[in-house]
Amino acid sequence: MRILSVVGARPQFVKLAPIAQAMEGSAEHLIAHTGQHYDELMSDVFFRDLGIPAPDFNLGVGSGKHGAQTGAMLAGLEEIIETSAPDCVLVYGDTNSTLAAAVAATKLHVPVAHLEAGLRSFNRRMPEEHNRVLTDHSADLLLAPTQVAMDHLATEGLGKRSVLVGDVMTDVLYKVRESLVGSGAALPAGLSKGSYYVSTIHRPDNTDSPERLQAIISELASLDKPVLLLAHPRLRSLAEKHGIDLDQGAIVLSEPLAYPQLINAAMYSAGVVTDSGGLQKEAFLLRVPCTTIRPETEWVETVDLGWNVLVSAELSVLAATVQRPTPAPTDATPYGDGHAAKRAVAALLSAFGS
Repeated sequence: MRILSVVGARPQFVKLAPIAQAMEGSAEHLIAHTGQHYDELMSDVFFRDLGIPAPDFNLGVGSGKHGAQTGAMLAGLEEIIETSAPDCVLVYGDTNSTLAAAVAATKLHVPVAHLEAGLRSFNRRMPEEHNRVLTDHSADLLLAPTQVAMDHLATEGLGKRSVLVGDVMTDVLYKVRESLVGSGAALPAGLSKGSYYVSTIHRPDNTDSPERLQAIISELASLDKPVLLLAHPRLRSLAEKHGIDLDQGAIVLSEPLAYPQLINAAMYSAGVVTDSGGLQKEAFLLRVPCTTIRPETEWVETVDLGWNVLVSAELSVLAATVQRPTPAPTDATPYGDGHAAKRAVAALLSAFGS
């Protein structure tokens, strides 16, 4: 059986790592990289650090407007699918790469499986939400990370195509955490354990408005501990455009970190402040308090269990929320036991194997 994985952005590379390992000896696995994230820290370094095989195909699409980027991927992926003739195309998450691969495969009558299916923010302003919904409704096999995701799929009439496998990000995080504990890996910027926060900000709703971005940066700058701000290129560009100084007050400006270094920094922090989907969940798995600058989250379990607090409309409470007491301990495992990739591959073989 031949399976083609299509990835293009940092969260997908992380999800690909345990899948690639679980595929070994079970199926022929090809990897197509769209090039949606194309600089080293957002792309190449993840393959290297996570032990992912080099891509068999690389489109090198790069950045661009949603329509142009998705269209370029669609054209390139159609040719790759025709050339490689997979038995199944496996797509990951909720990026433009995800949707382009799903559409290309569907048009060519090649079965599609969606890993991390069923997540919903119910925020129609998010491009990711449209990508998720459209991909789920075109896919033949839906690999869901949580029971909540399974319930969403059932509500949308997709229950018969859905399998609960757990979250492959949990697989990766547990493995990376184990390798880090006791390794003595240095923290960035000379920071010491428990004496700083980690922050990432990149979503358009938080960065496109000068007033909103300024309010967020001002709150971060006022915190009671240093804030390691891992500045995505998009954030730096928009801050410069808006005339906003990112390097102020408590903020310690940094480039994005490779995945193991990111987990190391988050694990020993006093808290995480983010608008990222993945980092919310990673903070929960590390049992680090998280404050999410969004009105909603796909990972509702992190909020229900008290480890994640959403801040959006009233940004003046952001600093106080970040500095809140540590929540009550929990042994809950809503994102699985670290063996989701094996279940996902077993489901693929069962659905599409000869």
